[in-house]
Amino acid sequence: MNNDTERSLAKMLFAQREEGFERASFDREVAFYESIGAGDLEMMRFFAAPLCCEGCGTLSRDPLRNLKYHLVVTAAMVARYCIRYGMSPDTAYQLSDLYIMQADECRDEAGVRAVHKEMLEGYTKKMQQVRCSRIWSKPVVKTIGYIDEHLHGRILLADAADAMGLSEAYLSRLFKSETGTTFSEYVTRRKIDSAAKLVLYSEYTDAEISSLFAFSSQSYFIKLFKKQMGMTPKEYRRTYRFPALSQEETI
Repeated sequence: MNNDTERSLAKMLFAQREEGFERASFDREVAFYESIGAGDLEMMRFFAAPLCCEGCGTLSRDPLRNLKYHLVVTAAMVARYCIRYGMSPDTAYQLSDLYIMQADECRDEAGVRAVHKEMLEGYTKKMQQVRCSRIWSKPVVKTIGYIDEHLHGRILLADAADAMGLSEAYLSRLFKSETGTTFSEYVTRRKIDSAAKLVLYSEYTDAEISSLFAFSSQSYFIKLFKKQMGMTPKEYRRTYRFPALSQEETI
């Protein structure tokens, strides 16, 4: 960096320290992008933050332009995570260009925020299709979508079959033959996968996570978690959670 850039950076860092500015949590940000890449609509919504929220920094002194710049950054990151998770580069970049152009035409902040919401939902739902369409039939794809949308409640085969307009026996056989696992086993795996993200990226207790995903008890949740992940939630958090960053590192 040249001297002018060094001076500008030092001035910005000083101002941020004076204002008590802290960057948004890095591990939560990673969880947000990974949820989109995995096509996990519930977790994307959980980890999503309002566009240009506290801790995001300033890219322009003009509020509307600043919002648009942040959307561009988000679009670039989302596109790359989706490519990493299996979306074709052409599709990922075309979607990115489309949403950026839509935002560019907005004349107020509400319009940009609406595009931002549409972009996150659109990419995540597209990744659901990418994840499912290559190997599963339409009824199974729709059933998996139903499961993903109801992760925070009791998910019964009877309810899913009714929503699909199929008999329980037929859906059970079809689901097992295509996914290689029973309906209930798949539901448990999805719940534990999502719970594991909260173990790493949130401050929720085991009891709160257990309740959030409608497990019958905390002890049952821990038992299932250990069976799937090979360790208890406490051990998992201690092993894989990002170390806390110092004040200087977060700026």
